[in-house]
Amino acid sequence: MKKDVLGVKVNDITIDEALAVVEKWICNPGKHYIVTPNPEFIIAAQKDNLFRKILNDADLSIPDGVGLKLAGKVKNTFSGTDFMEKLVNLSAEKGLTTGFLGGRDEVAKECAECLQKKYPGLKVAMALGGGEVDKEGKTKDSIAIPPCDILLVAFGHIKQEKWIVNNLQTIPVKLAMGVGGAFDYLSGNVPRAPRLMRDLGFEWLFRLILQPWRIKRQLALCRYLWLTVFKGKQ
Repeated sequence: MKKDVLGVKVNDITIDEALAVVEKWICNPGKHYIVTPNPEFIIAAQKDNLFRKILNDADLSIPDGVGLKLAGKVKNTFSGTDFMEKLVNLSAEKGLTTGFLGGRDEVAKECAECLQKKYPGLKVAMALGGGEVDKEGKTKDSIAIPPCDILLVAFGHIKQEKWIVNNLQTIPVKLAMGVGGAFDYLSGNVPRAPRLMRDLGFEWLFRLILQPWRIKRQLALCRYLWLTVFKGKQ
């Protein structure tokens, strides 16, 4: 069941429940895509009708971001990065193939190599930077996607979701998920917050300290809390 958060539908489920859903998909024919709405996504969707439709039409919309819980909209939250790693582990255990697409420079390749060391059974179908992607999720040059069960796409929020919807029906992929900056974290190029900070919901603060340029993006959290908490009480 999905909860409505400012017009965006979000599955209020645990990370293990979400993984169980994916396991069923992988065992059957069909194509699916996953989105990871957090407050920043939800604020962006207020002005971008296509993005909002993509979020709402997703087969699975995982609750990413403590802000969803703070606003009392959902009971469960977990990060897209954690869920990506769960998918990689599942892929390794089941003998599935996984593709890594996007990110800067060689980060997709570096991420795949790090995860293969951690999960020795992981089969990597591709690990490729995606080039330039415009606001409509279109690439300047065509990208050859080999057959794979799971495709992880790191073009940045909005662009990656639009790219997935634009291409999913024509590429040999069963499941696609936009993962934002997860390649940076899982490759070790950017350190993640300590587990305690993540559990307490302060990973965003750790990221902000390391990457001060994110301050403009964090303003979306303030607007989100205003719309869902403070304005809602008036």
